[in-house]
Amino acid sequence: MTGRKKEFTSLPYSRIQAFSVETAGTFDLDAELDLWFSGLGKVRLEFKGNSDIRQLGQMIATYVL
Repeated sequence: MTGRKKEFTSLPYSRIQAFSVETAGTFDLDAELDLWFSGLGKVRLEFKGNSDIRQLGQMIATYVL
């Protein structure tokens, strides 16, 4: 009754068709990762604060490309 609700979704690498990484800037401190999945469409993941998502983009490139 007092817990917080969490949602988890599994998105397989094999269904990723394309992806885009946008790192945080000087004024826009959020980083974004866009993934396009066959049969699902576009999924956007937003990372707040000082997140460096370049390594995540490199990992996806290794498994997808």
